[in-house]
Amino acid sequence: MPPQSTPKNGAAFRRKLLAWYRKAARDLPWRRTRDPYRVLVSEFMLQQTQVSRVLDYYGPFLRRYPSLDALARATPRAVREAWDGLGYYRRAANLHRLARQVVRHHAGIVPSDPEVLEQLPGVGPYTAGAVATFAFEKPAPAVDTNVQRVLRRMFGCRTAKRIRATALALQPKRGKTAWAFNQALMELGALVCTARAPKCPDCPVNRLCTWYLKSGNHS
Repeated sequence: MPPQSTPKNGAAFRRKLLAWYRKAARDLPWRRTRDPYRVLVSEFMLQQTQVSRVLDYYGPFLRRYPSLDALARATPRAVREAWDGLGYYRRAANLHRLARQVVRHHAGIVPSDPEVLEQLPGVGPYTAGAVATFAFEKPAPAVDTNVQRVLRRMFGCRTAKRIRATALALQPKRGKTAWAFNQALMELGALVCTARAPKCPDCPVNRLCTWYLKSGNHS
């Protein structure tokens, strides 16, 4: 990564954000596992759906389909029934297709390479990065809407390309730290740096934030 891609105050941002996450992180079931199948299920469910609703479906779905192989053997109708009420049913169809494709072409083993993951049904750049880092602890960017907003405000990123480059430059080299850092970015966007009425005075990195410092709403 070229030196100019590394944002100013990047090291301080990582340090403060990780310290905040250790204290403020929500205890979510998909954060207690590195099983790539369970991570995939959570990521598919979380697409355009609030965490509170996903919590109602994640456990029951995994009890019905406890493994990727079990899901692959199911019928499309049965998978749809297990997803009933969560909405955006194309996600369920894609997850089912993904399970069958992994069984058929990857010996039932979820790939760890983001580029290979992106070839699977329903997997885009964000989901590929999320699975790589949250299941395999690879230092891969996982840039969802929350992360885009945080990086745009924090570092003044104006384009998708710049946001992606900044996310990549900020990635810790150690896998376990990368896992925590990517979770922390998402958590900050979900709980503090929200789209509407962001809680800037409560933000652990507000003194490093371009948007906050320009707003004039600080002492």
